[in-house]
Amino acid sequence: MSAKPSDVDIVTFGCRLNAYESEVIRKRAAEDGLADAIVFNTCAVTGEAVRQARQAIRKARRERPGAKLIVTGCAAQIDPQAFAAMAEVDLVLGNAEKSQAGAYAPPPAGAEPMRVRVNDIMSVRETAGHLVDGLKDRARAYVEVQNGCDHRCTFCIIPYGRGNSRSAAAGEVVEQVRRLAAQGYQEVVLTGVDVTSWGADLPGQPTLGQLVARILKLVPELPRLRLSSIDAAEIDADLLRCLAEEPRLMPYLHLSLQAGDDMILKRMKRRHLRADALKLVAEVRAVRPDVAFGADLIAGFPTETEAMFENTLRLVEEAGLAFLHVFPFSARPGTPAARMPAVKRDVVKARAARLRAAGEAALTRHLDRQAGRVLMGLVERPGVARAEDFTEIAFVGEAAVGGVAALRVTGHDGRRLLAQTLVTEAA
Repeated sequence: MSAKPSDVDIVTFGCRLNAYESEVIRKRAAEDGLADAIVFNTCAVTGEAVRQARQAIRKARRERPGAKLIVTGCAAQIDPQAFAAMAEVDLVLGNAEKSQAGAYAPPPAGAEPMRVRVNDIMSVRETAGHLVDGLKDRARAYVEVQNGCDHRCTFCIIPYGRGNSRSAAAGEVVEQVRRLAAQGYQEVVLTGVDVTSWGADLPGQPTLGQLVARILKLVPELPRLRLSSIDAAEIDADLLRCLAEEPRLMPYLHLSLQAGDDMILKRMKRRHLRADALKLVAEVRAVRPDVAFGADLIAGFPTETEAMFENTLRLVEEAGLAFLHVFPFSARPGTPAARMPAVKRDVVKARAARLRAAGEAALTRHLDRQAGRVLMGLVERPGVARAEDFTEIAFVGEAAVGGVAALRVTGHDGRRLLAQTLVTEAA
């Protein structure tokens, strides 16, 4: 990692929301005059994510001995003292503090610098005061509409890093989407920690579907609107109606399923059962046949038997999933699941491998179905685009990054579609 003395680098771990917030950090750091620094925006979803962050911090200190190292994000919020105890770290900021004006400014003359600035995340009520227009070096833009989570799944530490659920006001979201469309973005993604809970804390308790409908109505110049990961227990009638009637709402849903066995779902304290997941995908397909589904699935949750795992494995094909994110269970200290009878580690790893193999087979089935089609792809970088259903496309031909191109599918390589450009729309 090399840098000029004035450089500020942002190292991002984890989810799309972190990627969005890293742009907020970049903006705040520039406003505060931060120089020669590296900011680590950490993730806490697994123990491995925390380990990777600590490893990156140590490596950065070796490679840039004079730089100021700042650690923030979910792992820093949950366990600030662990990072403060690292000799390499100069400053630890909480998730609320990392986006505040002045967070990266030097202390006033004569004031003792605070090495740890992490407050009670559960006391935070505001979410939208740090909206930024787009993400650096990306074809699409992300809008944070919600943060935090009111649910307490037994395996999840994230509410303790993000706080309770809080929503950005609809008017502010619409205005930001309008600005992004005016800047030429062809696609905007609504993101958050628990996006489908958007509106529950706002006057009148509007739904996510109502927000989507409002954006599409009031920003007609936006070609594509996309949702990030959603909870299958919370999809509302307005959102289903938008999927049915609004071609500009992209036909891809990434579902937070986690398991396909009812007993495991109950022990996870999820709010849906297996039948609910299958009903959801059937209802969406009935109104939007071109939809594709992705899902998060955990392998080897405590108490999971072989029969329980087989229920999850079968769900991949029964639900017609196309894209899987598979997580071997990772016990997070302080969560109820960490106290449950654990599955042997070698069994966890073997089940994760079997789920990933099922995911590869599911992706192949999905890719096979696209043969000969003409798809509209958002060009992410030269020669690579994303279809409306989020399938990756490697294409031959000219198309502007950030624009939407018509692409004829010629085949696939097992991972992504192969295509040829037909027509390119202006970005």
